Amino acid sequence: MNDAARSSLVRRGTAASVALLFAFLAAWQWGPGLLGIPSFIVPPLSMVAAEFVHAWQVNHLLMHTGVTAAEVLAGFLLGSLLGAFVGYLLGMSPTAELALSPYILALQIAPKVAFAPLFILWMGFTIYPKILVAILIVFFPVLVNVLTAVRTVDPDLVNLARAFKATRAQIFWKVEFPASLPPLFAGLRIGSTLAVVGVVVGELVGGNQGLGYLLSFGEGQANTPMVFVTILMLTLVGGIAYLAVILIEQRVLHYLPTRAITGF
Repeated sequence: MNDAARSSLVRRGTAASVALLFAFLAAWQWGPGLLGIPSFIVPPLSMVAAEFVHAWQVNHLLMHTGVTAAEVLAGFLLGSLLGAFVGYLLGMSPTAELALSPYILALQIAPKVAFAPLFILWMGFTIYPKILVAILIVFFPVLVNVLTAVRTVDPDLVNLARAFKATRAQIFWKVEFPASLPPLFAGLRIGSTLAVVGVVVGELVGGNQGLGYLLSFGEGQANTPMVFVTILMLTLVGGIAYLAVILIEQRVLHYLPTRAITGF
């Protein structure tokens, strides 16, 4: 696809996306009233906007958003690093994979929500239980993507590197690591959204700060607009994290075709 065709496609896609956004906002504003849905079930957009201003001024919405964003960032970075490290370790060592896989699988099968109360008992009502839950959730998708990528590297490339007397470390850095980058970033995309889920779970179970706390607070007050505001802010945090991963991916994998590293 040439530049002119790509530019035209981007313009059409952007115009369609903006049109859908305005249609959604209009339906949100007037749809509940036309359908006879009470505002305490689905509040119109104007009521949610008014609650947003109130939460910003009175309920310290910006502070709670910053706390959640910091926890998401920490959980995502630590979970991604740990998942990538273990994934490369298992990919390069079949013995380690056989020894550790059952325990990693058991950790993944166990519901992450069940760990949140345990972490709170251990560490109290601090930010650390929320970060730990996010690490657990992010860890597995990154690990699986990296492990699969290392296991599926073209063996001819590995044999060629060995023919040139490459060491094991050189084979990893020159062949296996570059080949694993696209799947790694695919795992990071998934992890960037799952980190938000992990943090919110921790904040809902035992938190006195963060958007999860505001979500629980709004539910306790039967304040549906506040719940909607909190959901929108959580969506914003997750969207920014996902977009950041895409931007980094485009810089790192600039040698790949554009279509392969944009979108979903």
